[in-house]
Amino acid sequence: MNNENTSALSAEIAFIGCAGSAAGKARFKDRCATCREAVDSGFVRGECRSGCVGVGSCIPVCKQNAIKIIDGKLVVDRDLCNGCGDCAAPDVCPQGLIRMIPREATNFIPCSSTEEEEDVVRATCGYGCIACGECERSCPRGAVSIVDHHAVIDYTKCAGCASCTVRCKKKIIVDTLHDLTMLKEKVAFVRCSGGAKASAAFKALGIQSCEEAAKLDAKSMGLCTTGCCGQGSCTAVCRYDAIHIENGTAVVDPEKCVGCRDCTYACPKHLITIVPYQGMKLVPCSSTADYEDKLQVCDSACIGCGDCVDNCPNGAIYMEERHAVVDPEICENCHMCQYVCMRNVIREQSVPDYIYLQREAMANDSLDETPEAEGVKGGDR
Repeated sequence: MNNENTSALSAEIAFIGCAGSAAGKARFKDRCATCREAVDSGFVRGECRSGCVGVGSCIPVCKQNAIKIIDGKLVVDRDLCNGCGDCAAPDVCPQGLIRMIPREATNFIPCSSTEEEEDVVRATCGYGCIACGECERSCPRGAVSIVDHHAVIDYTKCAGCASCTVRCKKKIIVDTLHDLTMLKEKVAFVRCSGGAKASAAFKALGIQSCEEAAKLDAKSMGLCTTGCCGQGSCTAVCRYDAIHIENGTAVVDPEKCVGCRDCTYACPKHLITIVPYQGMKLVPCSSTADYEDKLQVCDSACIGCGDCVDNCPNGAIYMEERHAVVDPEICENCHMCQYVCMRNVIREQSVPDYIYLQREAMANDSLDETPEAEGVKGGDR
């Protein structure tokens, strides 16, 4: 960047309050000449009525050529944007998605959804804000609030800490200072490790989704009625490439997972749950079948013998509907349950040391922050 351009930069930069493609981008492409035309033509069922339609009316009005469509999404090049605000004019973006925010801002919430129902938001867009309010409650500066059913940052108060990023249930808040994969407090866990038989059977029938598989009579097919279908509905919604099908069963990579919960909603059998990201033991089974039935349909099912319960020194394991469950609040990550489990069912969740170091550093940083030193000017308007 040359000196002339650098001196022309303002204290603000354009920001597009939408990161998804759920507002009909594919449908409007090459059909509408302007974003206004697209919006006026209306949305169809299942589309976000508040999002970016992707026609790109903001592109030609930008004299700095700072807005481009990359992989179907409108992106602002902060090095080229001079903060003129032309793209944010109401007649350019009919959805009011482009806002001017401080150039030095480090946290961003790329969603402007006005949808009230969480389930609708999750089904519509992986990047949608569900207005849970966790970010608002966790912000030590009162810089985040829920406006029209989505979170908004007041940059006059924002200190750039990681509180909202960590607490966000949907994990949609963009944080340019901190690594979200290190800061997460919880991750997804699949309560099944023996879906190979079922997955193969469903594929042989031409089944292509977990939803289809879940509707079949698994018991009459000699399959586990509660286990993983292995058709990948969970992998399709993961934005972080953190869940894959291995040996016919969904498996979560805890280092990549950020705990957004999208996969938990995608699983028709509700096998995926959210657990603390800490050193602990986990039981990947949720079968409610009798002992004999479990032995016939799965080689890795918890048979409910109770040895782990009886031998846990902290009382951290209990039986629930014929399978063992570990209480993460009590588990001290000893190996006793694994030692006594005759079927080697119980798994260990290990956490890299650098995660603990990162968390400790972030805790220290938050104590050192002061509004006077960290606050930035501007507003998300």
